[in-house]
Amino acid sequence: MSRILAIDYGKKRTGIAVSDPMQIIANGLTTVSTSVLMDFIVNYVDKEEVERIVIGLPKQMNNEDSDNMKNIDVFKSKLHKTLPEMVIEMVDERFTSVLAHRTMLDAGLKKKARQNKALVDEISATIILQSYLESKRFNI
Repeated sequence: MSRILAIDYGKKRTGIAVSDPMQIIANGLTTVSTSVLMDFIVNYVDKEEVERIVIGLPKQMNNEDSDNMKNIDVFKSKLHKTLPEMVIEMVDERFTSVLAHRTMLDAGLKKKARQNKALVDEISATIILQSYLESKRFNI
């Protein structure tokens, strides 16, 4: 099997997570500046076998798109043109930042580490990917 790459897209920086080749566990990979995100993905896909890319879908509590959705739509379109054979899916990302902060607290990270927005983005991407993997495993 091949990996699944997850993206927690942000205007300034983007969290990235990746599954193991068996697609069981999500691991945080890194956080990159959004300005170099496309190059990072292309380089990663050249080196690793990636089956699909999942992108966090930013919805508000009333189920309307968040302000960042227009940026994600542009990115998704460019990604599809750059990697036309790649399967790209959107995954609900509501509460991932809250869960990321809770994970950091549960892990015992100090306040300064919890304020690291790049780490929050990477953990959020990991949560997005793990929820995707679990939904596929249990056919949710």
